[in-house]
Amino acid sequence: MTAWLRQGDYGRVNSSMPQAMSGKVYYKKSAFRVKRPVRSFRDLEVYQRTAEYATEVMTKIIPLLGEGNSPIKDKLINCCLNIPELIASAHSRRFEKGEELKILDDALEACNKAVVYLEQARDIFVKGLDERATCDDLIKRYILIRRKIFNLYKAWRKFHV
Repeated sequence: MTAWLRQGDYGRVNSSMPQAMSGKVYYKKSAFRVKRPVRSFRDLEVYQRTAEYATEVMTKIIPLLGEGNSPIKDKLINCCLNIPELIASAHSRRFEKGEELKILDDALEACNKAVVYLEQARDIFVKGLDERATCDDLIKRYILIRRKIFNLYKAWRKFHV
């Protein structure tokens, strides 16, 4: 159902023109948008974004950490690659009582760890301003996606109440 409004009902009306004569029709704007139905875990926005962020970490941040093994590098790789995997396994168990919520808790924890490891990598290894900005941007996006995963957690918790 769409809400169609006359100019006088939405926004400011030109006082020199009577409402009946203006005849302009406007669509009421809102933040609501129709989303596609979720048929698999690949349809979840949190899965798509975390997979994209993991790719970005692997292509842009890991090369900055240098050659050889570093504890931060290994932990960052494991953490970032683990988040989409946890979301996928939580989706497959979403109707089992308690299992999917525990897995989503692990995904939330992994997002927190990703933020910590990105901050450490930025402060220790990254010297250039562009690379620091990339790290800061990824940190902000991981914090935002953590909130979205938590919203998914709350929505799935409603199934078992």
